[in-house]
Amino acid sequence: MDTLLQIISNKSELLLKFSGEITVYQLPKIEQEVSGVNFSKYSHIHFDLKELTYFDSAVALYLDKIFQQLESAKSSYTILIENTTLQSTLELVKSKRITIDKLSKTKTKFAEKVGKKVYTFYTAFISFIQFLGKVFVSFLLYLKSPHTIRYKEIFFEINESGIKAIGIIALTNFLVGLVVAYQSAYQLKLYGANIFIVDMLGLSILRELAPLITAIVIAGRSGSAYTAQIGAMKITQEIDAMKTMGFEPFAFLVLPRIIALSITMPLLIFLADMMGMFGGILIANLDLKITTDMFIDRFHEVIAAKHFFVGIFKGPFFAFLIATIAIYRGLMVKDDTQSIGFNTTKSVVESIFAVIVCDAIFSIAFTNLGI
Repeated sequence: MDTLLQIISNKSELLLKFSGEITVYQLPKIEQEVSGVNFSKYSHIHFDLKELTYFDSAVALYLDKIFQQLESAKSSYTILIENTTLQSTLELVKSKRITIDKLSKTKTKFAEKVGKKVYTFYTAFISFIQFLGKVFVSFLLYLKSPHTIRYKEIFFEINESGIKAIGIIALTNFLVGLVVAYQSAYQLKLYGANIFIVDMLGLSILRELAPLITAIVIAGRSGSAYTAQIGAMKITQEIDAMKTMGFEPFAFLVLPRIIALSITMPLLIFLADMMGMFGGILIANLDLKITTDMFIDRFHEVIAAKHFFVGIFKGPFFAFLIATIAIYRGLMVKDDTQSIGFNTTKSVVESIFAVIVCDAIFSIAFTNLGI
């Protein structure tokens, strides 16, 4: 077999002489030989292609890549070629060069980045507000025509998002009550203020921890399920099929989930209150030697009923935020499975963030109102 490439060099110039037919199958050997050459050492490089009889597009792209590297390094080079067909191929490849490298070097201005972020947030916010408007209109139509309410779907979603979540809600809040009581007990024992664990647990669990932990668990469990379910229906065009058959997706998919979660959230928060306090009673009994009767008597003395109702009151608001964000993200799914994962993640993150912001607003408002 004839040598496809000869590399001849002197002190200042380099000659790369190609000959014969070179295709993608011979290209790895050519690349290996050229990779050992340091082009920066030479003032001028000659590419002798006069004895080349044929090369395919892969070879043409490789040669053009070398030419681009030399041009970027501002190195001098010449191409010697006589075959007009091969010359046309090289010129075609050169004319179709991708300018990604040039674009990547262009630095985006800070103001431009901020503008794009703000505009993206603005368009997403407007889209979500439009979705909320449609939800409220559909709900008003529900109230106007009670016979159109999908009771079967609502009870089904109550079972899925409420009853089936009892186990994880109970366990999570029991452990939270256990941990909070255990950490507090260590500090209270130092000052002989054991009985004040009742005050601390009653206020923190009933007002803040139980509603917040329950909402976060539901956002990760039921919220993500809503997004994935509706996203899958959108990909399989089930929602389009419903519209074609004259069914309103909001009446069948959106409102039953929002109503079901709004009903179950206060009940789950009540369960969370009981389990959190049970965990606190257990630690108070084992670590602080406070009997159950003493704990309950102190609880009745210092914890007003308003603290319980404050936590329960937050439930429907948290449920509405979780359900609307989750369903909205499900409707935003594009026609690919990767979009389901992306929107499900966004759903959980945005729901938890919205719940925390809502809880902070309630805390400030109730404190200023003296509740």
